[in-house]
Amino acid sequence: MKHRIGFNRLGRKPAHRKALHRNLVTSLVRHERVRTTSAKAKEIRRTAEKMITRSKVDSVHNRRIVGKDIKDQEVLAKLFTDLGPTYKNRPGGYTRILKLGPRKSDGAEMVLLELVGRDPETEEPKSGKRSRKRSERSEGQQQAEAEKAAAAEPASDAESEES
Repeated sequence: MKHRIGFNRLGRKPAHRKALHRNLVTSLVRHERVRTTSAKAKEIRRTAEKMITRSKVDSVHNRRIVGKDIKDQEVLAKLFTDLGPTYKNRPGGYTRILKLGPRKSDGAEMVLLELVGRDPETEEPKSGKRSRKRSERSEGQQQAEAEKAAAAEPASDAESEES
């Protein structure tokens, strides 16, 4: 029997799959959370957890091993200086997967892959930004409408005076 042997190829050729792993792990370490499909998250979690385990011991050897996949030096430094010491006493389980529901276009199960122990203050309130932009737009539209109305009134007054 071939139980627990192998991995999900994600329907990609080896070079594409390797690039996908590198990009998603780099994004996960940089932003500490990634929104992706369930299958990708389960595969990326394996890679990310191995890298975080390596980052617990800051040595040249471990930096070179992890540096093969994470090419961005800032992200690599963050992994070894911030995340590694944070998870020093934790024996694995550095990530969590939160289900978000199906994607509208194709129904793929979307999840949020995030690092455990994130600071809630670092989260960006996306709904607040959108509501502010909409309110700014509505204020701008109101000003534009007021200007058009003000410009139209003198023109109509001038036409009535001439006749």
